[in-house]
Amino acid sequence: MNQSRKDFLRNTMLLVGATAFAPKELFASEKKKGILGIQLYSVRDQMKTDPQGTLMKLANMGYQYVEHANYISRKFYGYSAAEFKKLLDGMGLKMFSGHTVMTQKHWDAAKKDFTDDWKYTVEDAATAGQQYVISPWLDESLRQNYDDLLKFLDLFNKTGELCKRSGMKFGYHNHDFEFKYSLNGQQVYDIILQHTDPKLVFQQLDIGNMYNAGAKAKDILQKYPGRFLSLHVKDEIKATKGEGYESTILGAGVIPVKEVIDLAKSKGGTSLFIIEQESYQGKDPVDSAKEDLAIMKKWGY
Repeated sequence: MNQSRKDFLRNTMLLVGATAFAPKELFASEKKKGILGIQLYSVRDQMKTDPQGTLMKLANMGYQYVEHANYISRKFYGYSAAEFKKLLDGMGLKMFSGHTVMTQKHWDAAKKDFTDDWKYTVEDAATAGQQYVISPWLDESLRQNYDDLLKFLDLFNKTGELCKRSGMKFGYHNHDFEFKYSLNGQQVYDIILQHTDPKLVFQQLDIGNMYNAGAKAKDILQKYPGRFLSLHVKDEIKATKGEGYESTILGAGVIPVKEVIDLAKSKGGTSLFIIEQESYQGKDPVDSAKEDLAIMKKWGY
């Protein structure tokens, strides 16, 4: 790494200090009333071919917040962190959260420290204006060995400390396997929540992904009150191809979405609601994003 750990922390503090006069207070106010955004994976193909045009379409239809799902070689959708923030700012958009997978490879056991790649991930997230760094995956090997999973969850806590020093929080986003696999008589998801410090690691509950494992969001919200700072808002229908379920327009599927998000707000500790739709049943993804936003607005979000 070209910059030392000391330089990294110093530069991050300068960044935090430079933005302390308005965004902190503004973010706190927005968080209190609830933040509604979209996961850009919902329009992933469009973001690949025309990120600027796609973001403009989202802004024009009324979105104010986006969550990224593309951070590669220190770039968001082909833009550096500073460039992407400038692009978003120019459209009146904010990116408070984003998905970047953290793996065992991001920890240097010999040095007992995170690798340069992961330090850059946190640094670039701060530069882009993120408040939340979210890892949305768990390696398959960790779902099969209890002791290995516990060691990795300790890295979650350490990542929480790293993000905290940069003025951010670290979170984990579920799929369905956390509810399918059990170790030592416990579901993997229970192990994750029981062995991560709530002060350092929050949960982003994807209410659609879990449905394929037979899990219900309302049950999880009741079981772990206050743990779900963020929610991926989805609805599910029977898959048009193959088995299982796929996402669809909000309110058109089998999940009681309005009831879930109301419960998340009242009991789950949720203040960040992120719309995500991954399947479209023949509709245009951008049109689906517009329809989903209108439904959330109709529900009072």
